[in-house]
Parts: sequence; structure tokens; C-alpha cells
Amino acid sequence: MNQLTIGLLSALLATNQPQAVSNVIQQQTGVAVDIAVDPAERELREVMMADDAAQDDVNGWIHDLDSSSTTNRAPASAALNVRIKARFDQVRAAYENFQRRHPDSAHGYLAYGSFLNDIGDEEGAHIQYENSMQLDPKNPAVWNNLANYYGEHSPVTKSFEYYAQAIKLKPDEPLYYENFATTVYLFRKDAREYFHLDEQQVFDKALDLYRQAMQLAPNNFPLATDYAETYYGIKPLRTNDALAAWTNALVIAHTDAERQGVELHLARLNTYAGRFAEAKAHLDTVTNEAFLQLKQVLTRSLADHQRRATNAAPEISPNSLVLTNLPATVKPGINAP
Repeated sequence: MNQLTIGLLSALLATNQPQAVSNVIQQQTGVAVDIAVDPAERELREVMMADDAAQDDVNGWIHDLDSSSTTNRAPASAALNVRIKARFDQVRAAYENFQRRHPDSAHGYLAYGSFLNDIGDEEGAHIQYENSMQLDPKNPAVWNNLANYYGEHSPVTKSFEYYAQAIKLKPDEPLYYENFATTVYLFRKDAREYFHLDEQQVFDKALDLYRQAMQLAPNNFPLATDYAETYYGIKPLRTNDALAAWTNALVIAHTDAERQGVELHLARLNTYAGRFAEAKAHLDTVTNEAFLQLKQVLTRSLADHQRRATNAAPEISPNSLVLTNLPATVKPGINAP
């Protein structure tokens, strides 16, 4: 939860405006939540804000250590780990104290599970999510989070079932389609067996799920790039579809850095497709220093492809061009009560 949201929620709760709080959560997360004005909900909100504050503190400490000039880092790292554990133990105690007083709070279990997942205790998070689902099986966020867990720890097929349930409960949340798509794409063998599809049909299913997410969030640049990157794993490469996906990402890019990153992908694909003039035109737009090394790699690759085309040599696989080409990891559901 970002700091702006926390500040708004604090102000609204203090003035007893539950509907306004629900509206803020829906605007920030895409999930409508009913919040009653009662001590338990207010107390949980305070614990969650303390959770966010602790994680901000820890991130700041880690950044300070990484930025420091100390040469003897081992003792400093060990001391920081002790400090981090103590800080998170305070939050853990606050959640457990809340649960003792409010054992029927499904939101409390969900929030505590999210905290445990954030600090790397995935098994503990799993237990909390299961508790939350038992109390409130109609909350799509908990189904999404459990699907994330089973996608990583197995059985993967259970994640397929749980993502589908999250979507059934909230069919207008793009996050659930995106996570479902990513899991189908990454675990293609399991998807083939579960859905009784061949490999190309599994790719089609993953791509369709991504497209449904994009229809709900047409200006989401990270989502658009996740979708476009999936094409690198499909053999044979669907060149025209991949180019269309990256062109769409270029249209909705928000910053110059994002646009130049997409230009590199378009150059890569046009090189492989033998569209050398288009590839060079894309490369010529890249001036950001962060991308110059990749630009050099792709420029050399373009020259190699042009020579091979002139000599009628076999084409080179697009995987020989070095760029990140994996979809993003799955993401947690909405954890605000």
C-alpha cells in the first residue's frame, strides 16, 4: 500500500467515513471492500500501517548499507539482519495480538499472510491464507494468493483451479488473468495435462488470458510487456503477432526509457524477420546510456544477419539475441481489509 493511500485511509477512518475508505481502496486496488466503522477494522488498519512503516524502515536500512563505503561488510550485514529481525518481530507480534482478540477476522488473516509472504515465510503465509479462505471464501484476493502459492510449491494444477475461482468471483480484475496467464505459460506441461491441450493450444490459452487482462487494463505498460515477452518462448516464433504486441507496448509507454527499451525489442524481432531497414530504424532511436551495450549487441547481430542473408545462410534463432525474455512473476492479490 503506498503512502498516499495510507494517509487518506487514516484521515477517513478518523472521521468515520467507511464508504469513503472503501472508495479509496477500490480506486487504488480495483477491489471494492466494505468497511464497517468498528474497533476491529480500525485496529487492523493500524497494524497494517505499522507493517508498511516497518518495511519502509528495512528498505531504507538496506539501501543505506548498500550505499555505504564500509569495507568490512560481513559484520555490518550480520548486525543489520539482527536489526531487521527485531523490527519484523514487532509487526509479527502486532498481527498475532490482533488475531487473539479478533479470531474471526478473515481480513486479519489475509493481511498477516501477506506480511509473512513479504518477509519470506511462505509456509506461514499459506496457513494464514487458508484460515482467511475458511472464514471468507468469497474474497477473490485470497484465492489469488493461494493460487500463487500452489504455482510455486505444487500442485500446480491447484493454482489453475484457484485462479479460475478468483476470476469467477471478480471477473473485472486484470491481475488475476495476468497471474493465471503467467502460470499457464511457465508450467506448460501441467497445463497440457490439466486442460487436455497440445503445446500450441496452451500458448494460445496463456496469450488469451493476457489479452483479457489487457482489455481490462489497456494502459498498463508492465502488463503489455509481459504479454509481448511471452512470444519469445513460442516455437516457431509468431513474428507478426510479437511485433504487434511490442508495437502496442510502444504506444502506451509512459517514459522515454520505456519507449527505448521497446525499440530494442522491435529491432530484435525485425532483425530475425529479415526486415533489416526497420530494425536499423528502431536501433537509431536508442540513445539512453543504460541501453547502449544492448544496442551494440543488436547492431552486431543485425550486421551478422544481413551478411548471412546475402550469403543465403540458414537463419539464426531469435534466442541467440541476448535480451530478457521471461514473463513477470505472479503478483499478490489485494490485501487491504
